[in-house]
Amino acid sequence: MGELAVAGLAPDPHPYRMKDLCELSGLGRQAIHFYIQQGLLPQGHKTGRNMAWYGEEHLERLKLIKRLQHERFLPLKAIKAVLDDQQSAFSETQRGFLIGVKQHLAAGLDDAPGLTVDAQELAARLGLERADVERMVELELVGGRTDDEGGLAIRQEDVWLVEAWAEVKRLGLTEALALTPADLRMYDEVVTELLTRETQLLASRLPAIPEARAAELIEKVLPVVHSILTGMHHAKIRNFLASIG
Repeated sequence: MGELAVAGLAPDPHPYRMKDLCELSGLGRQAIHFYIQQGLLPQGHKTGRNMAWYGEEHLERLKLIKRLQHERFLPLKAIKAVLDDQQSAFSETQRGFLIGVKQHLAAGLDDAPGLTVDAQELAARLGLERADVERMVELELVGGRTDDEGGLAIRQEDVWLVEAWAEVKRLGLTEALALTPADLRMYDEVVTELLTRETQLLASRLPAIPEARAAELIEKVLPVVHSILTGMHHAKIRNFLASIG
């Protein structure tokens, strides 16, 4: 690096071999090649038939994929959707700003990263069939992964949704309205669209203020936004019922 600086040359944008990526990311060669094939990781800079070099963006992307898999329990399909949305929605400047805001928010918004509960024990405690919990994982409403012995672990921070579903069943709505976990996808889709619009608004309007201040504002306003959403939902229901008859 020093020699390059003296010579006035820019650092090599592709300093890593595949071996280096494996060592630095903790992932195997086969897994990295699979991510490239699936479009989660860009191709390396080829210098020969069987030789390619990789840059910091490859290493950071691998660390992100690993974190989303092992801490958030996201399947690769969901991870690719997240990465594709990020690439299409934000400029490099906006992404840099959001990364800075995230660093300030991480401690407050990560309730229990990496912690899990046993799905069978959770279902028994809530009076649910394990099939309901498995279906919620299959629908990607709840993060979960299966161990080598066939046991299913649920992400701790998603337990609230399983508890909410158990309450819906206890109230008799699943029998009266033939509701299934798949019906929760409607709410997931609405909230996903809301988040997309929120992050675009945030990225376009807040970079004029410091990242720490933006994070502080977000933390303070989130409870207010949640109250607004609840109030608006109630108001829409009241207006709908008033319009009937």
